[in-house]
Amino acid sequence: MTVYDIVKSRLKEIPHNEKLLSLKYESLDYDNSENQLFLEEERRMSHMGFRCLEIRRWVICGLIGFLTGLIACLIDIAVEELAGYKYSAVKQNIEKFTEFGGLSISLILWAALNSAFVMVGAIAVAFFEPIAAGSGIPQIKCYLNGVKIPCVVRLKTLAIKVFGVICSVAGGLAVGKEGPMIHSGAVVAAGVSQGRSTSLKKDFKIFEYFRRDTEKRDFVSAGAAAGVSAAFGAPVGGVLFSLEEGASFWNQMLTWRIFFASMISTFTLNFFLSIYHGKPGELSSPGLINFGRFDSDVSSYIPFESFLFFPYYFPGGMLGALFNVINYWLTIFRIRYIHRPCLQVMEAMLVAAVTATVAFAMIYFSNDCQPLGQDSTEEYPLQLFCADGEYNSMATAFFNTPERSVRSLFHNPPGSYNPLTLGVFTLVYFVLAVWTYGLTVSAGVFIPSLLIGAAWGRLFGILLSTITSSQSVSIWADPGKYALIGAAAQLGGIVRMTLSLTVIMVEATGNVTYGFPIMLVLMTAKIVGDYFIEGLYDIHIKLQSVPFLHWDAPPTSHWLTAREVMSSPVTCFNRVERVGRIVDVLSNTSTNHNGFPVVAHTTENEEPGKICGLILRSQLIVLLKHKVFVERASSRLSQRRLQLKDFRDAYPRFPPIQSIHVSQDERECMMDLNEFMNPTPYTVPQETSLPRVFKLFRALGLRHLVVVDDENRVVGLVTRKDLARYHLGKDGLEELQLAQT
Repeated sequence: MTVYDIVKSRLKEIPHNEKLLSLKYESLDYDNSENQLFLEEERRMSHMGFRCLEIRRWVICGLIGFLTGLIACLIDIAVEELAGYKYSAVKQNIEKFTEFGGLSISLILWAALNSAFVMVGAIAVAFFEPIAAGSGIPQIKCYLNGVKIPCVVRLKTLAIKVFGVICSVAGGLAVGKEGPMIHSGAVVAAGVSQGRSTSLKKDFKIFEYFRRDTEKRDFVSAGAAAGVSAAFGAPVGGVLFSLEEGASFWNQMLTWRIFFASMISTFTLNFFLSIYHGKPGELSSPGLINFGRFDSDVSSYIPFESFLFFPYYFPGGMLGALFNVINYWLTIFRIRYIHRPCLQVMEAMLVAAVTATVAFAMIYFSNDCQPLGQDSTEEYPLQLFCADGEYNSMATAFFNTPERSVRSLFHNPPGSYNPLTLGVFTLVYFVLAVWTYGLTVSAGVFIPSLLIGAAWGRLFGILLSTITSSQSVSIWADPGKYALIGAAAQLGGIVRMTLSLTVIMVEATGNVTYGFPIMLVLMTAKIVGDYFIEGLYDIHIKLQSVPFLHWDAPPTSHWLTAREVMSSPVTCFNRVERVGRIVDVLSNTSTNHNGFPVVAHTTENEEPGKICGLILRSQLIVLLKHKVFVERASSRLSQRRLQLKDFRDAYPRFPPIQSIHVSQDERECMMDLNEFMNPTPYTVPQETSLPRVFKLFRALGLRHLVVVDDENRVVGLVTRKDLARYHLGKDGLEELQLAQT
C-alpha cells in the first residue's frame, strides 16, 4: 500500500451534497392549537388576568435584558483580564530579548499562550456542545424561522458559548465576542421565559403560561435584540436586527417589549462595567465594543463628501462576496474531512499558532515607527527596533484585541499608520479571518469584518489626503471617518445587513452625521454581494441542509400546485381511535410524523375521510402518558380531567413513545380525541398554487397545512420540508432531495 493510499484511507470523507435537505430537523409549533381546553381557559380568564399576563411579559423582558447585560459584562471583564495578562507577558518578554537577541523565544511564548487558550475553548465546544461553535446567529435565525435546532437554547449551550468565546478572543484568533452575545441573549430568553431549567431539573413554578413555542419565539426575539444591544450599545439597532434578520412574527407591542429588553441590557452592562473600572455612575462604554464617539467638531462632514465615499460602494460587496466564496469552500472541506472532535481541536490550535506567528513576523519586519506621545491611547505599545520614544505601528493592529484595533483605526490621528502597513495588514487579516470563521470555537465575524474594512477604509482616506493638495479637501480627508465607512462596507458585504447595521453603527459611534453614506454603502454592498453569492449566514444555513423558509416562494413556481408538493398518503386518526393503533403509528420508525389529521369515520374501502381536526404527536404522547381512555373515564378510574397545564409541564422535552408503557389490555381501549384536537386547522384545496401555499405557511407560522379535495376530504399534508425543497437554481426551479443527513 502506498503512502497516498494510507492517507486516503485515514481521511474518511463525509459526503456532502447541496442538493439534499436534512430530515433530522423538525419544525416548531408556532400556530396555537385552539382545542376545547384552550378555549375554556381563555373563557375563564378575566380582563385582569390578561393584564397580569401582559405585565409578566414586560417583567420577563426586563429579566432577559438584565441577565444578558450581566453575561456581556462577565465576557468583557474576563477577556480584558486574560488578554491583558497574555499581552503583558509577551510584551515584557519581547522587550527583554530585543536587546540581547532570542526573539524566537517570544514568538514561541506568544504562540503557546494563544494555542493553550484556544485548545481549552475548542475542547469544550467540540467534545461537550458542538452547537456552541461559531456565532450562533445562523442557528437563531433558523429557530425564529420555525426550525427546531437541537440543543440551540439549552443552558449547557450558554455555558459553553460564554466560556468558549472568552477563550477564543483571549487566544488571539481573528474573531469577535459580539456575535455570540446574540446567541447568548436568545438562550437566556428561552430559559427565563419558561420559569424553569430542564437541564438542571429545576422548576420555579412561574411563567407557566408561556411554555409553548409561540410565546417562547417572541422572547427569543427579545433576547437576540438584547444581545445586539449589549454588544454595540445600540438598543434601536437591536430591535431592527431582530426584525430584519430573524423574526417571523412582529407586532407593535412586541416592538416596545424588545426595545425595553435592549435598553435594560445596555444599561446593566454599562452600570457594572463602570463599577468594575472604579467609576460608578459614569457610563462611558456604550457596549462590549466601544467605537468611541465621532464628535461633530472633529469629524466635520459636508454632504458633498458623499461623492468621495463612492469608491466604497463596490469594494465592500465584492470583498464580502470573495470572503464568503472562500469560506464556503473551506466549510465544505471541513464538513468532509475535519469532522472528528480531535481533528477540530487540532485545527483550531493550528490556526491560533499561525495567527501568532504571522502577527509576530509582520511586527518584526515592519519599519513603521510612530512617536509615542503623552496622550497616546495605545494599550500595549511595542518599541521593538524603533527609536526611543517611538512604537511599532503594526503592533497597534496586531498586538491588541480586535475591538481595540478597530477603535485605533477609527480614532488615531492622521499619520499613525503608513499606507504599506494598512495594505499588508488588510491582506493578511482577511486571509486569517476567512480561515478562522467556521472553526469549532465560539466566535463571531462582526469585529473581524469591521477591522478589515476599517483598515482598507483608512488606507483610502490616507491616499485621498495625499492626492489632494487643497487645505479644505484635506480636512474632509480625515482617515478616521473613511475607516468607519470602510468598516460598514466590509461587514455589510459579508452579512448583507442594511437598515439594522446602519442604526447599529450610528448608535455605536454616537453620531448620526454619517447615517446617509453608511446606508448607501450598505445597500450597494448588499446588491453587489448578492449578485455573486448569498450572505455568510445564509450560506452556513444551506450547508447544514436546514429547511429554512425565506420570505417568498421561489420565482417561476406558480405552475406547481399543492397536489404536486404535498406528502401523500396521510396517516389519519378517527375522532375516537383505538389506543393500540395510536401507539403503533407513533412507534413506527419508518415514519416520524408529528401531526395527524383527524377525520370522520373512514370507510372500509379506505377512501379519504372528511377533515374534522388536527392533533399533534406531543399531544398524543401526553394523553397516553396520563391514560386518557374512554373506558377509564366511564369506570371513574381517572383521577381528574386533563388540563392545559399537563401539556405545558411536559413541554418542551416530551417523552419518547418508547418510554410510555401500554399494556395489552390498554391497547384495546379507545381514546376520544375531540376535546384535544384543533378543530379548525388551516386547509387549502389541492389546486392551490405553490406561492399561495408558501405565503399561508410562512406568514401564519404553520407546521402542518392540510390539503383537501372538493368534498373536504384529506388528500395530503404540506410540511416545511415539502416547501423548502424547492428553490431557484442556476437552471431554473430545482427540487432538493430529502435525506437523513
